[in-house]
Amino acid sequence: MLKTRLVAVDKDYPQQQLINAAAEIIRAGGLVAFPTETVYGLGGNALDEDAAAKIYAAKGRPQDNPLIVHIQHIKELEGIVEDVPPGADELMKTFWPGPLTILFRKKPVIPSGTTAGLDTVAIRMPDHRIALELIKAAGVPIAAPSANISGKPSPTCAQDVLEDLNGKIDMILDGGTCPVGVESTVLDLSGPVPLILRPGGLPKEELEKILGHVEIDPGLSPGQRPHSPGQKYRHYAPKAHMTLVEGPVKLQIAKIIDLAGSLESSGKRVGIMATAQTRQEYPLGIVLSVGDRDAPLTISSNLFSILRKFDRLGVDEILAEGISREGLGLAVMNRLYKAAGYNIIKV
Repeated sequence: MLKTRLVAVDKDYPQQQLINAAAEIIRAGGLVAFPTETVYGLGGNALDEDAAAKIYAAKGRPQDNPLIVHIQHIKELEGIVEDVPPGADELMKTFWPGPLTILFRKKPVIPSGTTAGLDTVAIRMPDHRIALELIKAAGVPIAAPSANISGKPSPTCAQDVLEDLNGKIDMILDGGTCPVGVESTVLDLSGPVPLILRPGGLPKEELEKILGHVEIDPGLSPGQRPHSPGQKYRHYAPKAHMTLVEGPVKLQIAKIIDLAGSLESSGKRVGIMATAQTRQEYPLGIVLSVGDRDAPLTISSNLFSILRKFDRLGVDEILAEGISREGLGLAVMNRLYKAAGYNIIKV
């Protein structure tokens, strides 16, 4: 078993000796978890087939779920992609670095292990000083899915990574809490209309300011087959059974109180994921506020940590409120749908 080294790094002024040590691990084919603006990533050399295999093994990740490649400068694209699709230039100028992943046709230098056998590669430039300094020092693009056991809530702090991957990876760079809290938006520009394969930290409305009409993969709806291989798997799930309640807020509250009462009477330990506006409305259950309904960033940044907190509290059932799908709310609701296994009650 590996001895995982956890090191604290200044997020604004990363200590170069720590960055260099992590970069050397990457170059040698090892794995380093590092913070981004979205969630912590589990990084390995994107040009190394063996490093990709180590990432899949450490996470227990399905082999057909491709890895996202992280770069630190647009000029790096020249060596790893065949061409830049129409519309991508403006997007990169506007939103990179940031929580946007774009699909490109890959060059052979990107091994099939990194892309799960696909001829496309998903690439982004993270908006985090530690991540960018690590990629620069490593001198190679870094493949990095979220640094968690596959299927569990994504990690937004170093302790979450340690909980899941201690003994499985070489190093964790602790750069504090990730500010966005949900993964990047994944965009496919290969068709006649830009297609969001995964809603994420960059809202659809922002993309439409550049591209005009943007569609969301219809396969993200329950029972449909998504275009993105990774979206067909269970994600972000807590240990407890989870139910998401959607509808007008007052009706959500009433339904959750009713459900919580029934569950508690049957001996279940119930957790309620409320918001700042509603947490005082619940007379029973373990009630945690995920954030402010009027400030979706507060919800996205707290979502995964709240799910993990319910795990630590040992609840049997989680009842979660739904929120508006506008802006970041679309990504939040996508994660809640997946975390609940599409166990949804509409009121």
